[in-house]
Amino acid sequence: MLFLWVFAAIFSLVSSDCNVVPIEEWSGSNSNRVEKLPKPVNLVIIQHTVTTQCFTDTDCNKIINVIRNYHLNDRGFTDIAMSFLVGGNGKIYEGAGWHVGSHTRGYNNRSISLSFIGDFRTKLPSTEALQAAIDFLNCAFYKNYLTMDYSLVGTQQLIPTLSPGEKLQSLIKTWPHWKEDVSQL
Repeated sequence: MLFLWVFAAIFSLVSSDCNVVPIEEWSGSNSNRVEKLPKPVNLVIIQHTVTTQCFTDTDCNKIINVIRNYHLNDRGFTDIAMSFLVGGNGKIYEGAGWHVGSHTRGYNNRSISLSFIGDFRTKLPSTEALQAAIDFLNCAFYKNYLTMDYSLVGTQQLIPTLSPGEKLQSLIKTWPHWKEDVSQL
């Protein structure tokens, strides 16, 4: 039984998509993004969406589609701004993916964002969401999508915002690759 668990863990790390739900699957259409990020990426920016949380596939799909429609129709973006979104159901959803997004002015062409669905000023994301984010970062590192010494920061360290929320910001300070001094980014 231990062998099966280890095999499953290794398989999830080496899967080509890092278990990301493709944009075509949750939205029903392809991404409009075309400019690819140079890989490996050396900066991961943690954010939150300041929406309600989602814990089911149906609810997460609805929220992400509302965000995408807002970015396309109200903000005039090329497509959804965030690179990847993390649902409370433990799934990672492709946004801009490994293409240049519109998530953090001044950093879009050299970083990815990992946006937790919900508002995390006073509470933490679900255990499933946090584990999915950690698994995704490990897989992206293993697949050489992230540099060996990539930096992880909260959006509030780079631009004037409360994102990713006080509770989530406090937690990510304990994660590997977290960078306190952003002056050299």
